[in-house]
Amino acid sequence: MDALELLVNRRSASRLAEPAPGGEVLENILRAGMRAPDHGTLQPWRFFLIEGEGRERFSQLLDAAALESGLDDKAREKARTSPFRAPLIITVVAHCTEHPKVPQWEQVISAGCAVVQMQMAAVAQGYNGIWRSGPWTDHPRVRAAFECREQDQIVGFLYLGTPQLKASTTISVPDTAPFVHHF
Repeated sequence: MDALELLVNRRSASRLAEPAPGGEVLENILRAGMRAPDHGTLQPWRFFLIEGEGRERFSQLLDAAALESGLDDKAREKARTSPFRAPLIITVVAHCTEHPKVPQWEQVISAGCAVVQMQMAAVAQGYNGIWRSGPWTDHPRVRAAFECREQDQIVGFLYLGTPQLKASTTISVPDTAPFVHHF
């Protein structure tokens, strides 16, 4: 797929199944994430792969966090089942460090760029995914499970797999005019 076509037609896929990206394909995805813009070459990210039995552990973690948060049974069930929406989840943590020229917010954005690059690398290789966030990114139990220090931030969970629905080939071309201003 042409790189420009990939970028201007980007769409997330929420219905994902086996197989998950693996082997060289997964390595390419991770390498693409490592090439995100990175002021000061701090590499302000950590990638946690959740697959196989790890999805069950993640399910238990989210259920415990939901229980701790006082959520009802329906919300707990949603938390428990969410890790099974895709065969692979990459949790991306902005691993921030004190730096005189690179503020924390810039390191978080850099980790966010890594997520986008990984999703695009998955699409370029015949897979797809969806970047999810939500309240679990700030939950103390979830943060602890992903080794977050006080200054770190979970920027999201990248669900990856084989798309189950064929993406529409007709995407409306966005009007950029309302978003572009001349200075």
